Order: sequence, then structure tokens, then C-alpha cells
Amino acid sequence: MIISSVAMSAIAQILMKYGMSRPAMQRALGGGSVVEALWQIATSPGVIGGLFVFGISVCAWLYVLSRVDVSFAYPFVSLGMVLTVLSGWLILGESVPLLRIAGLVLIVAGVMVVAVTG
Repeated sequence: MIISSVAMSAIAQILMKYGMSRPAMQRALGGGSVVEALWQIATSPGVIGGLFVFGISVCAWLYVLSRVDVSFAYPFVSLGMVLTVLSGWLILGESVPLLRIAGLVLIVAGVMVVAVTG
């Protein structure tokens, strides 16, 4: 359930990024009115979908917190960074510099240390 919650949170981030990157959104944010920008955000399928998935991930996370120590569960949240970076690279075509990859390796190593204590 921990991994499911973290994965849903990462998916939500990618959906919201996709929604916020649409050309109409960028025009509204770049020079349109505040009302137009808010309208674009409120009607963006990516943003709405991302918020929905994020809400489900919060419910899953609450379930996790009801079952395990927060000191065990919370370090797994950092795996969301790994999943989000990988998804950004694979789905959105974002670049991932070598130093960022090194940081992600350190994150995974830290989570593995925490996992073996559970």
C-alpha cells in the first residue's frame, strides 16, 4: 500500500505537469488575466485528473499511517521523487543530468536501509 500511494502521487504530479504545460495554459499564465488563468487551471483535464489521483493517494497514505510507524513509512515518500523524475524523463521527455541520477541512487539506497529495518 505504501508503494501504491507513492506511485499514485508521482502519477498525479505528471498529470498536473502535463495539464499546466498545455499551450492554452501557458498563454493564459504568460499574458492573460488572472481569471483566464484560473479558468484554464480549473478546466484542465490534466490538472483535474492529477488532483483526483492525488486525492486517492492521500486516502491510501492515511490507510498506511493507520497500520505502520510513520518513521518507517515516511522515508518511502522519497521514492516518489525517483518515480516522478523517471516519469518526467520517459513521458514528458525531460532531461535528467548525471548529478540528479546520483541523487536518486542515494535516495533509493536510503529507502532500502529503512526498509530492512521494518
